[in-house]
Amino acid sequence: MSSNVILWFRDDLRLSDHPALHEAAKSGAAVIGLYVLDDSRRPAHEMETRPLGGAARWWLAQSLRRLQESLAAIGGTLVLRRGPAVKAVTELAREIQARQVFWNEIAQAPELARANKVEAALRADGIEVRTFPGDLLVDPAILRSKDGRALRVFTPFWRRVLAIGAPPKLLPAPTMLPSIADIPSETVDSLCLEPAEPDWAAGLRQTWDVGERAARQRLKTFLAAGIAGYARGRDRPDIERTSNLSPHLRFGEISPRQIWHAAQFAAAERPALSGDIDKFLSELGWREFCHHLLFDTPEMATRNLQPAFDAFPWRPDRGALRAWQRGRTGYPMVDAGMRQLWQTGTMHNRVRMVVASFLVKHLLIDWRCGERWFWDTLVDADAASNPANWQWVAGCGADAVPYFRVFNPILQGEKFDPQGDYVRRWVPELGGLPASLIHQPWRATPLELQSAGVRLGTTYPEPIVEHRAGRERALVAYAKLRAA
Repeated sequence: MSSNVILWFRDDLRLSDHPALHEAAKSGAAVIGLYVLDDSRRPAHEMETRPLGGAARWWLAQSLRRLQESLAAIGGTLVLRRGPAVKAVTELAREIQARQVFWNEIAQAPELARANKVEAALRADGIEVRTFPGDLLVDPAILRSKDGRALRVFTPFWRRVLAIGAPPKLLPAPTMLPSIADIPSETVDSLCLEPAEPDWAAGLRQTWDVGERAARQRLKTFLAAGIAGYARGRDRPDIERTSNLSPHLRFGEISPRQIWHAAQFAAAERPALSGDIDKFLSELGWREFCHHLLFDTPEMATRNLQPAFDAFPWRPDRGALRAWQRGRTGYPMVDAGMRQLWQTGTMHNRVRMVVASFLVKHLLIDWRCGERWFWDTLVDADAASNPANWQWVAGCGADAVPYFRVFNPILQGEKFDPQGDYVRRWVPELGGLPASLIHQPWRATPLELQSAGVRLGTTYPEPIVEHRAGRERALVAYAKLRAA
């Protein structure tokens, strides 16, 4: 029997700290990497997993190219196939007479179902399947509440994770990987992951360096030069105080274990930064929390975690939704965030909360509309974090923000972008206004507007809803829901 082995890459597009690859390489067999893209046009209920949004597809294309280069450098091969995973994996196994297939687990219901189908089909062909812990710090199946469910409040959840202790030691990347040449494969270009006409990805290309090497360098640079002051500075979109690691984590170009161990090493080397590093790790913990929620509630992108919200009086408004999507709401902080998202595929975390609150509370537009827009436009669109964070802001999720907390986009701008630098970067038509007016240009006198080259309603829109009126309308709607 042939000793060929398939390594099924999924959301783990790296070589280092890759348990399945590490074990496959130790086998001494020829190892053939495989990535399967299932974006076939089938009814939603027949799809195994949620199709990627446009920005994430762009990132995936770059990440696959980098992975191909990394594998080629050590003698390996990455085969690309398209279609349902069961068909793609089993067909390749038969083509190369593989005796084993290795992969890392993904603790999400759709991914678990997909992997189970693949495993059953392979075992029916007499092929051994070996799976390994996925890209979380703790297996969701072992971290449960007394009634057997996922923990719904972050602080006790994170305490439990910390009490478990450090994750396993990191695994080195293989230095050599015997493979097989000339296996039929799609190319990255033939997968059509990147936009053609129109090519809207110029801003993504300018913003991001993709791949495992870039991820590791970004982490190294952040811990060396960016972590100081993180606990306070992370809320400032006008300064560089975040790691920007989320898309690398999303596609597994770096593992949470690698981040954990690197951060703990930095804390040991520089004890004065322990507070900043603890806060940074708690953000990694929030990602973990969201994934544990998804393990229990696979419909999190479409179903309220709190069923009482099923009766919430959302107000469908296509015009307002479009204005929000395009950064034309008349609120500079909101518009800056939405334009940053459109151009770069990302948005500062503080601003994400502001724009989400504006959509669901000021405009009373269903959080699912925002979640779908973020899914399509974020390079780090994640099946767990994206819906969990939207539900958190809307008040219908786990450990959700109190319903009466309505982010004031004016005060948020003045507090976290005090000189208006963030707004000036992304809403340049307001760049001539002083810091005292840039977050509420409607307060400027006609002379101040004229000198700044601003014509409200023409060069920059009037607010689509008055803040106080929007807030009161939201509070009334939430109060009626609670009284029902």
